[in-house]
Amino acid sequence: MKQRLFILSQYLLPHHLLSRLIGYAAECRAGWFKNRLISWFIKQYRVDLSEAQVEDPSAFEHFNAFFTRALKDTARPLDETPGAILSPADGAVSQLGPIEHGRVFQAKGHGFSVVELLGGDSQRANPFMGGDFATIYLSPKDYHRVHMPLAGTLREMVYVPGRLFSVNQTTAENVPELFARNERVVCLFDTERGPMAVVLVGAMIVASIETVWAGLVTPPKRALKTVRYDQAARAPITLDKGAELGRFKLGSTAIVLFGPGQVRWAEGLGAGSQVQMGQRLGNSQAS
Repeated sequence: MKQRLFILSQYLLPHHLLSRLIGYAAECRAGWFKNRLISWFIKQYRVDLSEAQVEDPSAFEHFNAFFTRALKDTARPLDETPGAILSPADGAVSQLGPIEHGRVFQAKGHGFSVVELLGGDSQRANPFMGGDFATIYLSPKDYHRVHMPLAGTLREMVYVPGRLFSVNQTTAENVPELFARNERVVCLFDTERGPMAVVLVGAMIVASIETVWAGLVTPPKRALKTVRYDQAARAPITLDKGAELGRFKLGSTAIVLFGPGQVRWAEGLGAGSQVQMGQRLGNSQAS
């Protein structure tokens, strides 16, 4: 009954209004408020600030600065195995495996369409049909910056408006097409392993999603928006393996897609596996 009520609430709550209100609170600079909020959060979720560049909780200008904190340079060493494909974020593997019949497995019989995930354009989705995916869930205690699994040149960014359901295990098992229904930012790169998509999926109380090249991407006007970066008038945006790509202001999920025959996931890695940014998720098939 408790689970049913939670799922029902997900459909009834004003997702965007609630998320924006919490977003305003997360930007509050009043010391008495932000210091109490940060201290409560650290205790509640057992956040390890010893890894952060700034270890003093009161030194952050607001909660969002704390939540998107940078880590020390040595905190997340990158796996240097030749051909390694890195985890884009700290978190837990929600699912990973093959893209079958144009769909990505979600949980317990649920899946979602690659076409819908990437904004409804079949031409954009075609290179990933028959390929592979990995979905990484970022919990509240995790480091909330997202990094490049491989070096790549940005080709296209698509903002896809949508709902803001929570993205925990309960909703993944009970809300159909969850990740293709939520607000998201799709980043498409050209890499040595062909096209790579990194999708930053929003969720309940996620105040915004940012990328390093465009800054704040959400919340804009809630309409589909595509920006291409391969035009002659634009300087190419190339990011190294392990370089920061974007960040969540209050966390969610990152999904990585590759084309067919390009990746072999590491043995023993599966749903529920804990991962850290820079850890090897797998290797390219050619390595």
